[in-house]
Amino acid sequence: MMPIGPLMIEHRLIEKVIENIRIETENVRQGKKLEILYIDTIVDFIRIYADRTHHGKEEDILFRELKSRQLANEDLRIMNELVNEHIIARRTVKELIEAKNKFIANDLDEEKIILEKLDNLVKLYPGHIIKEDKIFFPSVMKYLNKEEQGKMIDEMWEFDRKMIHEKYRMVVENLKP
Repeated sequence: MMPIGPLMIEHRLIEKVIENIRIETENVRQGKKLEILYIDTIVDFIRIYADRTHHGKEEDILFRELKSRQLANEDLRIMNELVNEHIIARRTVKELIEAKNKFIANDLDEEKIILEKLDNLVKLYPGHIIKEDKIFFPSVMKYLNKEEQGKMIDEMWEFDRKMIHEKYRMVVENLKP
């Protein structure tokens, strides 16, 4: 298996959540009550799974290795775009949390901003995933030989193994007595 395999599998799960967000925002616009627990669940998924776990493997493992290679200009341009899109997603989630907190404090006008931030995620991720799956990932595997790809997969599995501990260490640290 190439190191892009696990990343592409993770994309399928992210796509399911993004589609769920699209449906949920549509339902809220049609009168369904905005559920704070839903927002918290989406924030947790995007922050821990999509960003820290998935983007973490891309940036901390795949992109790190690629930065040490002489990439074609187009591959380097796309990699930089992808990193920028990760930054946009992080900023959007931060703004979503801020809007949710204001909404909880009875600023009901924030519902519009919450929906806007969710819409931004729905718009960002499908194109981002296509760019990675169809263009970038297939193109950059030529920079890594089979042995390097195998080591990268091992590093990705180790990265994943540590994530559950990292997540719940953060949960415990944030517990309020």
